[in-house]
Amino acid sequence: MGRPEMAVLGFACCLAGVSAAKLGVVHTEGGFVEGVNRKLGLLGIGGRSVDIFKGIPFAAPPQALENPQRHPGWQGTLKAKDFKPRCLQITDNQDDTKGSEDCLYLNIWVPQGQKEVSRNLPVMIWIYGGGFLMGSTQELNFFNNYEFEGEEITTLGNVILVTFNYRLGPLGFLSTGDAHLPGNFGLRDQHMAIAWVKRNIAAFGGDPNNISIVGESAGGASVSLQTLSPYNKGLIQRAISQSSVALSPWAIQKDPLSWAKRIAKKVGCPLDDTTKLAKCLKVTNPRALTLAYKIPLVGKQYPIVNYLGLVPVVDGDFIPDDPINLYANAADIDYMAGTNNMDSYQFASIDLPAITVDELTITGEDFYKLVRGLTFAKGPRGANATFDFYTAPWAQDSSQEAKKKTVVDLETDFFILMPTKMAVAQHRSNAKSARTYTYLFSHPSRNPFYPSWVGADHTDELPYVYGKPFANPLGYRPQDRTVSQTMIAYWTNFARTGDPNKGHLAVPTQWEPYTQENGNYLEINKKMDGQSLKQHLRSSYLQYWTQTYQALPTVSRNRTGPPPPLDDSTAFP
Repeated sequence: MGRPEMAVLGFACCLAGVSAAKLGVVHTEGGFVEGVNRKLGLLGIGGRSVDIFKGIPFAAPPQALENPQRHPGWQGTLKAKDFKPRCLQITDNQDDTKGSEDCLYLNIWVPQGQKEVSRNLPVMIWIYGGGFLMGSTQELNFFNNYEFEGEEITTLGNVILVTFNYRLGPLGFLSTGDAHLPGNFGLRDQHMAIAWVKRNIAAFGGDPNNISIVGESAGGASVSLQTLSPYNKGLIQRAISQSSVALSPWAIQKDPLSWAKRIAKKVGCPLDDTTKLAKCLKVTNPRALTLAYKIPLVGKQYPIVNYLGLVPVVDGDFIPDDPINLYANAADIDYMAGTNNMDSYQFASIDLPAITVDELTITGEDFYKLVRGLTFAKGPRGANATFDFYTAPWAQDSSQEAKKKTVVDLETDFFILMPTKMAVAQHRSNAKSARTYTYLFSHPSRNPFYPSWVGADHTDELPYVYGKPFANPLGYRPQDRTVSQTMIAYWTNFARTGDPNKGHLAVPTQWEPYTQENGNYLEINKKMDGQSLKQHLRSSYLQYWTQTYQALPTVSRNRTGPPPPLDDSTAFP
């Protein structure tokens, strides 16, 4: 790849500026890449287009249960026009696998104007969710287009979007809790993608000194963990965690060896010595490893989220300490984190299916069993105190709707909302130059199978962040486009300036930063005005969980996180 090719590259860029701006062939550290340029008629914006690059390798094909390595590069020009396979993972019905071991590829969307190719645009890197077990950059949504396509958010917000795949399940997070199998391979994949973007994004028109990482659910927890890891020092300027953070009780595995032994037993590896166990697991068929870990949907002793056993660990290196102690590492990273107002409806509906059907009822006994499964670390005292606290409002309203909402509130508080409130407080108290913002998304779910009382469930905000109401105008209402325009404005402004109010797009109302004194949060829905900025969301519940509940004596060594080991028949059906 010598001077003639570079001359051709420069000539192509100049020609692009004469007709319609497009990048053409781009030179990266691994070699030349060529994507596609797509013209847009979005929102009546004439003359705009997006350069799209799909399937650029950001690391070498990974070795099973080993850290990712730099890609050696390629000869000629890589045609980056199609998504590469998702990372190897279990199927939705958990009876087969899909995807590939060779999966560490990223995708880039670059908005272009009519005359000159874009330069120094803010960069948003997306990390998908899926419980560290499932997911990819190429998930289909209800209207049969890709959920994380970037045309709408990049064009409206004038930002670059990058998405990528990272390893999941056993291949991404299996750990013996020691140096033989330290785990966190999926987190290291994420870091490799972020570092690749830092080194290469200028060639695509991005500003390498203005990188935001954004994610939802396990992706939101990943974003949070990446800001806390010393490996990312200087790489990230801003971060947005949607519906999970590093402090979420399921996001760090405290007893990884017990889960590794369960999988080892399934695939016939020795259990008595971690050296032998790790060596055996590394040479086990990756598909067999992937199939050895399943989430029980029936016969559970605990709420379903507690069975997400293969997740990040404190390895003393990439995550050097308990996340609560690492917030000084994020002191200069602007941070936004928030939740949906019924963020655990889908999880609660698996744990107590009766909440999904108006004709079915739940009893106090049903609710107590759920509470006991969440609070096992504090034993009967924890269960009783939590039950009494959450059922107190039933004295005024004992309707089934009220009780079912209480079920959703409990799981939302425990797994997502309270950890998020703790995370933004930690960020604020450690921040130096950084700003802190938090939100509550409350635009009701559009799932036609949900009861009428359900608000915004887990993942319900994603189509709005990605502009799907504009991509699929027949599938959404005008009010949905209003919500989407609002979220794209706040999100991309934040990525551009660190202030969601200032940037490329006008916003409907001022969003003031969070402090521990004011407890500011913005409620996001179709009606945005001066009343949308609120204070101290569910403060009495935060006080309960962080003070009253924590003061109770701990009876289980698994103080937080997944439950103590159960017999195989329950854990892995």
